[in-house]
Amino acid sequence: MLRNINSLLSHRIHATDGEIGKVDEFFFDDKTWHIRYMVAATGGWLSGRKVLISPAALKMPDWKAGTLPVSLTRKQVADSPDIDTQKTVTRQHELELHKHYAWPLYWGDGFYAGSMSGGMLFPPTEEREEKPAPERPPKRTHLQSTRAVTGYKLHAADGPIGHVEDYIIDDGEWAIRYLVARTGEWLPGRKVLVSPHWIERVDWETAEVFVDLTREAIKESPPFNPAQPVSADYESELYDHYGRPKFEVAANRAAAAQSEEKR
Repeated sequence: MLRNINSLLSHRIHATDGEIGKVDEFFFDDKTWHIRYMVAATGGWLSGRKVLISPAALKMPDWKAGTLPVSLTRKQVADSPDIDTQKTVTRQHELELHKHYAWPLYWGDGFYAGSMSGGMLFPPTEEREEKPAPERPPKRTHLQSTRAVTGYKLHAADGPIGHVEDYIIDDGEWAIRYLVARTGEWLPGRKVLVSPHWIERVDWETAEVFVDLTREAIKESPPFNPAQPVSADYESELYDHYGRPKFEVAANRAAAAQSEEKR
């Protein structure tokens, strides 16, 4: 199901033996737009420390109760690497984190980067002396914070259209399906959806997102009501309006292009 990220903030994250904290923000991969980590604000339990939790640890959420159970213990979380989420999360940080929890790696050739299931796992301790260590991950990371990207200016091919206000995610794939743009004075009272597949480029230095759509096309797009769930019918109408391939087709093309880049 598609959900807006702002509605998930402050959802409680439960370990197998008690509460860990509340959802504070998310980190996503700026190449695939998949959510890689939830940031949990632990409050007084861990002296206000914030910890990273991979969707790989998630069990079945209770959306009605606003809780996200994870297959971790509070001790595992307390003993996890202390990573400052206000600074750049490096690949080395991620490697330490994934080793601690024995989570599968999502980068390199471990498994398809868009998935959080299956893939290369770290060998048990007793096997590490007999088997070579996993391939060293690339130094560069592509993690971006949803909080930091909120507020980025959005530009159509022929002018500004507003700024990023929220995100629509697929809670099955844990991927960002759309950016929610507030159009401001240009289109008063409107919010519009922009798929990552329509993004031409992102300038991370100047905090700007450029999409290959015209302002007129965006203006005439099907009305988006943020108070209602994004339905399959609405998505179909949206893609038809822009004359773009449906999400599944676009996602497959993007995955194929990424695979080709690795060769």
